[in-house]
Amino acid sequence: MSESGRTVGRTAGVLGAAIGVVAAGAAAGVAIERMTVGRGMRRRARLALDAAGPYGTLRGTPGTAHAEDGTELYYEVEEADAPVGAVGERRRGGWFKRGTGPLTVVFCHGYCLSQDSWHFQRAALRGGVRAVYWDQRSHGRSGRGRDQLDGEPASIDQLGRDLKAVIDAAAPEGPLVLVGHSMGGMTVMAFAEQYPGLLAERVAGVFFAGTSAGKLAAVTLGLPAVGAKAFRALAPGVLRAMGAQAALVEKGRRATADLFAGIVKRYSFASEVDPAVARLAERMIEATPIDVVAEFYPAFTQHEKADSLVALDGLPALVMAGDKDLLTPSEHSVAIAERLPGAELVVVPDAGHLVMLEYPQIVNARMAALLARAAERVRAPLPEAVRALADPDDPQAQAAGA
Repeated sequence: MSESGRTVGRTAGVLGAAIGVVAAGAAAGVAIERMTVGRGMRRRARLALDAAGPYGTLRGTPGTAHAEDGTELYYEVEEADAPVGAVGERRRGGWFKRGTGPLTVVFCHGYCLSQDSWHFQRAALRGGVRAVYWDQRSHGRSGRGRDQLDGEPASIDQLGRDLKAVIDAAAPEGPLVLVGHSMGGMTVMAFAEQYPGLLAERVAGVFFAGTSAGKLAAVTLGLPAVGAKAFRALAPGVLRAMGAQAALVEKGRRATADLFAGIVKRYSFASEVDPAVARLAERMIEATPIDVVAEFYPAFTQHEKADSLVALDGLPALVMAGDKDLLTPSEHSVAIAERLPGAELVVVPDAGHLVMLEYPQIVNARMAALLARAAERVRAPLPEAVRALADPDDPQAQAAGA
């Protein structure tokens, strides 16, 4: 390859790393300190973490739903160890809203991530409640979005319809608690807007983590005002160009793995985390092709779902954010909570965008408390082991409460 070709590859790699992490933990223009460890040793360390790290390894019973455009949506179901009998009665067309039987918790992940981003919540709830974990279109183990392959842009509304397809396939009956992080929270908002009848009939609670109901175009990503303005202006065009040169950009991303790791850490976490947890975040983002990144990015500046939150008012709700989240600042969670006066708002100190991986004990405790409120609302059974996760005497959880 010529020197000019190598330069283009390196430039594409840096841009690919920066923009490829934008929605799940990155931005351009981050200064990374020079590392003193050799590149080969760092590569061996990453491989060792991949081989030995326990995170992201939990698996359930696999299934596939089909979106309206035919895209295959991969999900996994974790059943409760001991089936709990229904408290209510069955009737034609489904269950009564109250006295409906056990809850099913449906987890929706964020942009450039996968269902494995819920590793700690999955570990905590495993065997206690029925749970569905799914990969959004073109992410994780789900199929490439067929509409996107045909040139159609991705949209949050389409993701809401995808969630409906997953619910129809994996949880066609019984009460639901919907959980969404970042783009996953936006997916839940789109679902609520499009299916108010199903929401009223079956949804018993909702949990938003590190997400936004709109105005994302104004987020600075932690950059100076001038830099943020330039980034917003340039990102769409750069992404389109990178998506058109996906093979070259992917090669560049691999060549700039050290820079990539530093960006992921800065924009995903605000505190020191287990290196294997940081590596899990890297792996999920690395696995998202740059053309997929390019297809989804414009949807976020168009996302405006504040009005859809009215459909959720009155439901048990939990809204969580990290106080140092640079991607969806905690002010966005405060705005959501203001639309849901009955919601519990928890802003976690020294936490970044991936709060559920950074502070799993806090997230798990507040989530368990939400499940208890949701179960009470619809008179659904909930094992004591799950209720016990919500420890009101936990000083860390108390300190995190807003």
